[in-house]
Amino acid sequence: MNTRQHITRWSRNPFVWMEVALLAVSIGTVALVTSTTTTTEPADLHQQILTQMRTTLEQSDPEQHNHAGHTGQEVTSEEAAKPPVICGVHVYGYEPAEVTSLADIHTIYGFHLCGIAEPKRPWDWAVKLAGPLIMDMTTHPPDIQVVEATDDTSYVDRLRQMFPHTYAELALTEALAASEMADLRRRYEAAAEL
Repeated sequence: MNTRQHITRWSRNPFVWMEVALLAVSIGTVALVTSTTTTTEPADLHQQILTQMRTTLEQSDPEQHNHAGHTGQEVTSEEAAKPPVICGVHVYGYEPAEVTSLADIHTIYGFHLCGIAEPKRPWDWAVKLAGPLIMDMTTHPPDIQVVEATDDTSYVDRLRQMFPHTYAELALTEALAASEMADLRRRYEAAAEL
């Protein structure tokens, strides 16, 4: 069989053309993703926001994002340090939405789940602080507002009053991603010396 017959036989095989089509679709998909990535938020902005939220919550006094009066165990000695607060976070969005730098963000809408890592206290028994929150980035340190029901307003109604509609709907259905929850548990256990 000469080369010409071999090429003709190869080009008539339907599986070869399916592979060529799949390759073309793959190249087109990569080109499309690459072209849209440069016009959306920078890849690391989301991670910067997560880090900022987590750091702010972990460095703040738990009473700033306290829910329903929960507090940790009383510290018996003035010299003893307060137990660390370990948080996992989820970002619903931020404003202004078109910014591409953390320094330009005014407000972050998200969710937090924090555990007070008292020594040797397992996660299941830890004092926890959780729920949707708004972080005002125009103050130093950032101001934290949590969603809580009042005597006159239900939790869901209060959430809808505080959050823009799009973020309120996310807050009603989304909490921490599995990877964030796993990281939170790992960091909590290390801080609680378990």
